[in-house]
Amino acid sequence: MEDEKVIQNRELSIWEALIPVVVLVGLLAFNVFVFGDDALSGSNQFILLIGGAVAAIVGIFNKVTYEKMLDEVANNIKSTAGAILILLFVGALAGTWLISGVIPSMIYYGLQILNPTFFLAACVVICAIISVATGSSWTTSATVGIALVGIGGALGISPGMTAGAVISGAYFGDKMSPLSDTTNLAPAMAGTDLFTHIRYMALTTVPTVVVTLIIFTIIGLNLDTTKVPDTASLLSSIDASFNISPWLFLVPVVVIFLIVKKAPPLLALLIGTLLGGIFALIFQPEIVKSITGADKLTFISGYKGVMNAITVDTSVETTNEKLNDLFSSGGMAGMLGTIWLIICAMVFGGIMDAIGALARISKALLTAFDSVFGLFASTVASCLALNVTASDQYLAIVVPGKMYAQAYKDKGLAPENLSRTLEDSGTVTSVLVPWNTCGAYQSGVLGVDTTAYIGYAFFNYLSPFVTLLYAALNIKIKQLSEKK
Repeated sequence: MEDEKVIQNRELSIWEALIPVVVLVGLLAFNVFVFGDDALSGSNQFILLIGGAVAAIVGIFNKVTYEKMLDEVANNIKSTAGAILILLFVGALAGTWLISGVIPSMIYYGLQILNPTFFLAACVVICAIISVATGSSWTTSATVGIALVGIGGALGISPGMTAGAVISGAYFGDKMSPLSDTTNLAPAMAGTDLFTHIRYMALTTVPTVVVTLIIFTIIGLNLDTTKVPDTASLLSSIDASFNISPWLFLVPVVVIFLIVKKAPPLLALLIGTLLGGIFALIFQPEIVKSITGADKLTFISGYKGVMNAITVDTSVETTNEKLNDLFSSGGMAGMLGTIWLIICAMVFGGIMDAIGALARISKALLTAFDSVFGLFASTVASCLALNVTASDQYLAIVVPGKMYAQAYKDKGLAPENLSRTLEDSGTVTSVLVPWNTCGAYQSGVLGVDTTAYIGYAFFNYLSPFVTLLYAALNIKIKQLSEKK
């Protein structure tokens, strides 16, 4: 991602650059008012295309060619090819992990271990550990995250709350892991080294996650546990529908091991999907038969059952209605709506980049402030604006990173100030934007609408405020003269 480029054209006025943004935000707000939670089913995608069309009109009036805009859209979509393939494989993995009993086993044992009072805080800790080990918030959500949302639902805890806790922990680990792509990208853009960046980032990140844990603990202590479902009946229903076994945990352990060993994510997910299919045939032959309606398990019926779980909607009926909602998967087909959203977002972001609007907005934010605090505030605002307009966390790191590096030097600030601010505001807030690749991914994988978890992703929206607080109070703001 280090070779991301900032498009340079005849400079737009700030008002010209903001026209597509204002139109997009206005139309999206109206669309959500009309469609509510169904807005992501297709209408928001079309609104993003309308926003792209408005940006294209601005570009045409400023002599930007149609071919140039289309090329940048193509480059943007090309840059998401890996994310799209990962989404498809996550859908496939979720399907085989359902019919094999991997996810039901996680829920089964999780219900016995996790206390409702401390469940949300435990979600943060578990996801933080997995994410530090793998370097990927996406992998964390696709494995333990799905199971934790299921456990939370079985305990009567809001899916939005659980998803917020999962995302908080996953993004803490993503930020602090040396295996993370964004953790490597931010110091590269700012001009510092990886471990200096991680040590400096810990100064804001650790207090933020501590506050997050305190908030989730307080929420847990105030949950009405009298309404928590009888776990004995839930366990009985799961046990009656699946052959539960600790051996099933071999599948997620293998996937996490592969990621930790720096295997390509697609390879790890493919192996996890295939292992899930094999374990389904070994541990859950009755479920595989029921999917196809076959009288007995043969090579053909087994193949058909596993392929159906990988590709299309699959559900496993239990004696408990609440569990029936949990034990369903859309397979690869269930991810197509999220992929559609990402492609449309890349159209808007690509045209905005091609006409120079993104660079102009960042420049306006940079020149709007003169103090050290103003420079930090400008960086945070740029990252947030790019997550909304470019719909991609990498651009929210690369563009401000390139544009602000010299400004930090001119203020006598060490480059790790910039790299930390890029992560505190660019990486973690991407998941709060429904049409951003990260927001679309997490919503699609966890099965929880972005608007449902945004209020509970405390770590993600507290991080920019903490970094601004440090700047305002001049806490741990390293000067260039302090560097050895």
